[in-house]
Amino acid sequence: MTQETNKADEWLVVCLCAAWCGTCKQYQQPFEQLATQFPQMRFVWLDVEDREDVAGDLDIETFPSVLVAQGAQARFLGPVLPQSGVLARMLQSLPQDAGARPAQAQEAQELLQRLLCADDLQEVLR
Repeated sequence: MTQETNKADEWLVVCLCAAWCGTCKQYQQPFEQLATQFPQMRFVWLDVEDREDVAGDLDIETFPSVLVAQGAQARFLGPVLPQSGVLARMLQSLPQDAGARPAQAQEAQELLQRLLCADDLQEVLR
């Protein structure tokens, strides 16, 4: 399997947060623990205010909100309950549901493309 194939199939889980958000602060450690539970997926903590260049004009009204993508295809974008079990169940089921797409598919795809095209991708995707 080539590295390009790996990138095309790579799962990306991005928590869209804000430093001022108390719920986000409480959710960060459980989110990081999920990263150890799903080592085949890449987890990203993205502060939407620090990284407006990547978040764009995305209007997040509920924190935490999450973007889940497989390769270059967004599979979910929206708020999740701040309980790691909710996101864990979603991450277990999405690979089984090839047809799953976010309700706001265009917005999700645009966000994903900005993430993938960021000049400092390694910094953004930590």
